[in-house]
Amino acid sequence: MKNLSLLTLLSIFPVLFSFAQNRPHERGIIFGVLPTGGHNSITDVAGVKVGHFTKIEGDNIRTGVTAIMPHGGNIFQEKVPAAVYVGNGFGKLAGSTQIMELGNIESPIVLTNTLSVAAGIEGVVRYTLAQSGNEKVQSVNAVVGETNDGYLNDIRGMHISPQEVIQAIEAAEGGKVAEGNVGAGTGTVCFGWKGGIGTSSRKLPESLGGYTVGVLVQTNFGGNLQIDGVAVGEKMGRYPFRDAMEKSDGSCMIVVATDAPVMDRNLERMAKRAMMGLAKTGGIASNGSGDYVIAFSTAEGLRVKHEAKSGSLDTAESIRNDDMSSLFMAVIEATEEAIINSLFAAESMDGNDGHHVEKLPLDQVMNLMEETRPKAK
Repeated sequence: MKNLSLLTLLSIFPVLFSFAQNRPHERGIIFGVLPTGGHNSITDVAGVKVGHFTKIEGDNIRTGVTAIMPHGGNIFQEKVPAAVYVGNGFGKLAGSTQIMELGNIESPIVLTNTLSVAAGIEGVVRYTLAQSGNEKVQSVNAVVGETNDGYLNDIRGMHISPQEVIQAIEAAEGGKVAEGNVGAGTGTVCFGWKGGIGTSSRKLPESLGGYTVGVLVQTNFGGNLQIDGVAVGEKMGRYPFRDAMEKSDGSCMIVVATDAPVMDRNLERMAKRAMMGLAKTGGIASNGSGDYVIAFSTAEGLRVKHEAKSGSLDTAESIRNDDMSSLFMAVIEATEEAIINSLFAAESMDGNDGHHVEKLPLDQVMNLMEETRPKAK
C-alpha cells in the first residue's frame, strides 16, 4: 500500500465501499418477474467487462471514466452488432452516426463527463491503434458518451486525460461491478440525490432461449423518483416543478448488452425499451437531458470481421421478430433496477464550489415503501 498515490487510494475507497452497499434486491425490492444473473450485472453477459477510473482530488475534482468492453478480444477486428436510440438528444455521444449507419461497434464504449468526451475519443483511439493486429488501422470510430457532473466537479478544468481513459479500459474485468460514486458516476446527481453508476441483469428461462440481458447506467437526471411503483420523490417532497424555480434537467447514459443473436435493427428495438425502464423510475427525459441508449450483442456468430473476404455473404442466424418480446421485458426490468441500484450504492458527496449532495436515505425510503404498500388481508 505504501507505493500507492493519494489519488489511487481515493479512487479505490469509493469502489470498495460501493461493494458493501445494500442493493434493492437485498432489501426485498424485486423489479419485475425475471430472475437476475449471477452478479446482477452487465458482466453476466459472457465476455462483457467493465473498468473504472475514479478521480477525486482536493475540494473540486469529482469525476472519472467507465469503460465497457463488448468482448475480451480485439473489438476493432471483431466488431459486434449494435444500435443507438436517442431518448432526448441534449447531449453528446461520439461515434453514434457510424453505429446507426453500419450497425456495429468497433471500440470500447467509454462514459465520462461532458467536457472530457474529446479526451475519451483520444484515449479510445490510442488504445485501439496500439493493439496487436491494428498496425495498419487509419480510422477508429470511438464510442464515447457523457453526462454533466459540473455541480460537484470542476468540469471546466477538463481533468480527465487520454491516458486515464486507457487506464479505465485496461482495468476492465468481469464479475462484480462497482456501483455508485465510481468511474463516470463519481460526480453525478440523480432525482436530487447522489447518482452514479448502476448495473443489473436478467436471465431468460431456457424455454425462451436462456439468454442474458445486462444493463449499465450513468445516472445524472431528474424527475419524480419512483421505486417499485411507490412515488418516493413526491412523498419525500423532492420532485421537479414544485415552484417555478425548480428544474429537472440532466442526462442518463444506458448501455444494454445481450448474448442473444440479435441484429442491429432489433437491438434498436431493445434500446427503445430501455427508455421505458427509465420512465418506470420517474425519469422524464426533460428538455435539457441527454438520454442515450447503446445496445449490442456479443453472439459470436454475428461478429463482423474487419477484413472479411470480398464478395462473401453474411449468413448468420438471428432471433425472429416474434421472439423479441421476452428480451424487451428483460431490458425494461434491468434498466429500472440498474438506475435504482445506482442510487442505493451512492454515498453523500461534497464537491465543487462547496456544493453538497446527500445520498438517498435508504432506511427512510424503506419505511416509506412499507407504509405505502398494500397490507395483506
